[in-house]
Amino acid sequence: MLPLVWGATPDEHARTYPADAMVDGPVLRMTRAVPVAAGPELVWRWLCQMEVGPYSYDWIDNRGRRSPRRLTPGVEDPAVGQRVQVFRVTDVDPGHHWSGLTIPKVFGRTAVTYAVEADGAGSRLVCRILTGQRGPVAWAASRLLAWGDLVMMRKQLLTFRELAERDARSAD
Repeated sequence: MLPLVWGATPDEHARTYPADAMVDGPVLRMTRAVPVAAGPELVWRWLCQMEVGPYSYDWIDNRGRRSPRRLTPGVEDPAVGQRVQVFRVTDVDPGHHWSGLTIPKVFGRTAVTYAVEADGAGSRLVCRILTGQRGPVAWAASRLLAWGDLVMMRKQLLTFRELAERDARSAD
């Protein structure tokens, strides 16, 4: 399943997310997920921090500046039309998911949904990415994107998990 699926359950990969309807034509669909030992509200709050940092490999995505390790006051829910990293937000269900389309079209049209789902006493943080693959160049680029995204998204989701779990432990 690599590089298309990492950490996601079969149900999470089969499920429909808002990003699934944002890219027309043939697409490459990727799903990444992590379990988080923290409540959905805290995980959502950390996910909203993407407004101020990428939380992946900062030396690549953030010009060497470290993404904040404390929640930034006022960074709550992304708004439709707002820029969050390389995405323009298209849909928000506060506390549950936000979706967006890429602003720079380096790899063609790419859509994303980040979702937080309750899972027992904790949460699941799921990311769905779709990228168009019309024509042989777009098809090849989508395969490169899948491997690159796997590396970067894995780091991002693990970082959000680490920070949310740290805050959940300190709140006890």
